[in-house]
Amino acid sequence: MIVRKTDAEVETMARAGRVVAATLDLVEEHAAPGVTLSELDRLAEEFIGSHGGTPTFKGYRGYPGSICASPNAMVVHGIPGPYALEPGDLLSIDVGVTLDGYVADSAITFTIGEPSPQAAGLISACYEGLEAAIDQCRAGNRLGDVSHAVQTAVEARGFGVVRSLVGHGVGRNMHEDPQIPNYGPPGRGPKLAPGMVLAIEPMITAGSYDVEAGDDGWAVYTRDGSLAAHCEHTVAITDNGPRVLTRRG
Repeated sequence: MIVRKTDAEVETMARAGRVVAATLDLVEEHAAPGVTLSELDRLAEEFIGSHGGTPTFKGYRGYPGSICASPNAMVVHGIPGPYALEPGDLLSIDVGVTLDGYVADSAITFTIGEPSPQAAGLISACYEGLEAAIDQCRAGNRLGDVSHAVQTAVEARGFGVVRSLVGHGVGRNMHEDPQIPNYGPPGRGPKLAPGMVLAIEPMITAGSYDVEAGDDGWAVYTRDGSLAAHCEHTVAITDNGPRVLTRRG
């Protein structure tokens, strides 16, 4: 069942979203050669707590980190550990914050130093897919329009769209209905209505869209070892069009 939020609930999620955006800014600012992923995790956890929130991911189904930090061929769900960043690394950071009982969720992908041409194109395509999907988040459209927008934008750039991972509704819980694939035909699925809040998250690859689970039971990698990118926003459907609750800057 898709739970529609009141205006007051959306405002609470927007406050959580501002903490998410600021956390992502902070993590990207401190991500540099030699810095470990666990150091970034600790920084994020302290910052979220100092702003009255709690890291949504920590303890979720036993997940040990406050953020997900996924470098290079890792698509999502990377547990922040001792890996020290190197120049040229591509890094995806996913942050969820619970504030006053509501969740906001967002992810970014960037490089450590100058990106390779392939990495730059991959990141650009990921954000293009996300923005195209957000533009479809309008009352009266179908959920399939959102999914189709991601696929169309990303595949036009020659990149792969992961099939086995999805976005989701979000609210009091991090994962609510509906599931949101990043591919598929338009004009299908539930009709979008004001009060729906969606975590839209393209997950794309520089090669095949096939992925596989890592040994820790959390991390997901591209099967062919190609680079991956992940970006995400929490978006509210309103009478006046999409409202992004996790926009940075």
